[in-house]
Amino acid sequence: MSPAFDRPMVDNCPFDEIAIGDTASIVRIVGRDDIELFAAVSGDVNPAHMDAGFAATDPFGHIVAHGMWTAALISAVLGTKLPGPGTIYLGQELRFLKPVAPGDTVTASVRVAEKRPDKRIVILDTFCTNQTGETVLSGMATVIAPAAKLSWPRVPLPEVMLQRHDRYDRFMKEAVCRPPLLVAVVHPCSPEAILGAIEAYAAGLAEPVLVGPERKIRAAADAAQVSLDGLRIVNVEHSHAAAERAVAMAAAGEVAALMKGSLHSDELLGAVVATNSGLRTERRISHAYAMDIPAYPKPLVITDAAINIAPTLTQKRDICQNAIDLMHVLGVERPLVAVLAAVETVNPSMPATLDAAALTVMAARGQITGALVDGPLAFDNAISMDAARIKQIVSPVAGQADILLVPDLESGNMLAKQLLYFAGAIAAGLVLGARVPIILTSRSDSLRVRLASVALARLAAAA
Repeated sequence: MSPAFDRPMVDNCPFDEIAIGDTASIVRIVGRDDIELFAAVSGDVNPAHMDAGFAATDPFGHIVAHGMWTAALISAVLGTKLPGPGTIYLGQELRFLKPVAPGDTVTASVRVAEKRPDKRIVILDTFCTNQTGETVLSGMATVIAPAAKLSWPRVPLPEVMLQRHDRYDRFMKEAVCRPPLLVAVVHPCSPEAILGAIEAYAAGLAEPVLVGPERKIRAAADAAQVSLDGLRIVNVEHSHAAAERAVAMAAAGEVAALMKGSLHSDELLGAVVATNSGLRTERRISHAYAMDIPAYPKPLVITDAAINIAPTLTQKRDICQNAIDLMHVLGVERPLVAVLAAVETVNPSMPATLDAAALTVMAARGQITGALVDGPLAFDNAISMDAARIKQIVSPVAGQADILLVPDLESGNMLAKQLLYFAGAIAAGLVLGARVPIILTSRSDSLRVRLASVALARLAAAA
């Protein structure tokens, strides 16, 4: 026998076996996931179903499930129980009588009311009741019943995981409450770069100053079908001149942040770290990804995955301090820094473990401040309490890191991208260590990521 037939079976009821008055039902408890999955599939993101604040102003005073979610339970009864597999749905009348809220227990039922032998048509009364017996939905279904008896292995329900991205909510709200960030957008000569500036402007997060060849900027805006009304354009010849001019504006206090447009990152950052730029500090500049990972309970910063290729111990100290300062901006008073290596023990043959141990001592002696730093830690025991417990690691950081300090750019970049593509993470990015924050966004970034990156810069600039 095929393995498929080892599964539980679902049986139908052919037309000739159906009797007037026959009934069938299923029971479901309405959960938050049910509502959000229905919204994702249908596209119905009416805030009455999704936003508790909005729903509080509605007549019901709370979130309610989509009416068609409840109606879909009727379809489930018809397709799996009565008449069951082989049924063809012809029509459905519905009346929505009571709201259905998260936590309600809904019983969906059908009752055969009429049979029409000429075309095997069956008319069924359909209704749903809640846990108190109130009818929340009623109606009538018209179906063509199957002609022959059928028994078929029940198809398992797909395993679906919702990915909620709410780790940015708090600092996004805080950023919106502050005055807009005056930001120089450097060489925004592609539709994507222009859209990034316009989106931040429309969200009230930034007042962009567009620095680059005006003709190309306006052509990009036309291609993106957006207006530049109200935005200042600083006309320069080319991308190199745009980087130098934007850096000079930041050094003079004319803007509070820089945002990469359609030039190469190296070109912009080269102007920032030039000897006479006015933006250099005693710190090494570094990049930080503020990641929102559905499987992790809080924001997680990964550094450095974009700028420093093979940092020295001294440079790692600066990279670490930059990330700590960013976490302070995000309201984490004493972040937990895990210095990553392939293993959690010091091995003289693995330089990353030696650097990790040295950074731990440097933090203990005040050379790194404002955080608890521990390493070496492997990735699993840095973010998993279970992994740390199994390996008997005693550490104030293990299993609950706020910051992952990676050994080099290659490992950091691979780690960040694995989280982005395999774990459904999103990542806002910021360059730290200069006198102003620098926003580096990618053409593939979502709107939420682009706005979160600007929000991070706004908070960092204010700090």
